[in-house]
Amino acid sequence: MTVTTSLPAPGRALRRPGSGLAGGRRRAGYLFVSLYVVLLVLFGVAPTAYALYLSLTRPGSKWAGLHNFLATAHDYRFVPALEHIAVYLLVWLVVLVVLVLLLALLLHGGIKKLVPVFRFLFYIPGALAGSASVLVWLFMLDPPISPWHPVESLFHLSSLPQVVEPGHLPFIFAMIAFWTGAGGWIVVMNGALNNISDEVLESARIDGANAVQVALRVKLPLIRKWVVYMVILAFAAGTQLFVEPTLVSTASFGEVSQFWSPNQLAYYTAFTEANFNYAAAISVDLLIVCALVAGLLVFRSKLFEIE
Repeated sequence: MTVTTSLPAPGRALRRPGSGLAGGRRRAGYLFVSLYVVLLVLFGVAPTAYALYLSLTRPGSKWAGLHNFLATAHDYRFVPALEHIAVYLLVWLVVLVVLVLLLALLLHGGIKKLVPVFRFLFYIPGALAGSASVLVWLFMLDPPISPWHPVESLFHLSSLPQVVEPGHLPFIFAMIAFWTGAGGWIVVMNGALNNISDEVLESARIDGANAVQVALRVKLPLIRKWVVYMVILAFAAGTQLFVEPTLVSTASFGEVSQFWSPNQLAYYTAFTEANFNYAAAISVDLLIVCALVAGLLVFRSKLFEIE
């Protein structure tokens, strides 16, 4: 019986598993991920763990249990702040989802040569920092100097304090948030729509579907997970509202409460009342709310399941 063995060609070494091009890509991937993990631990996990520790203690590192959390529930400033942010989130998320998807669908179905131009125009407002965008909007909203003065006069608005009345604030902050943040999401949704196979869209048209039916029954279901991802991040960002109400309060000489949002209340208790433990409890409350909403959306949408 003759046994033959295949030997590597002269000058070629045996390859070990994980070596070569695939192994190099794997090591490069681990390197990039490790850098992100380090930053995540330093600026995400560690501050969160420290905030949780502070929320469960009193000054002097004395154990407090749930005392700080119970105190937030009985604080006359905390519940109204939650109500303000809840109304704002309702307005903001509805406007974001409806208008972003509408504009992304129009962009995807438009003239291809003009798509890069519109993507650039949509993205420009996002280049402004949060504080700069608020200052621009303060100029736009102040009736004496606003280019929209004729429109504001129709609603009998003649001064900035009248414009920034408490009932108007959720809508004003939603406009500012949409103006600064929607452009990036329009670009993201347009990219998701571009990943839909042309064969799928053509099949729908052959079956007799018009443009609206293709958008509602084909395109939107295929980018559903991207929409959920957008809602999760927008919700988390919305609960952290701070710059907008703070600057509007300063510009209106106190017409807007300095405790309008939970983030403002946490800042005030930490740096004015020097109660960092109570401020940490407010922050952890917001973290718990965001985690619960994100978990619910992820579970119901099956966000991480591969289809």
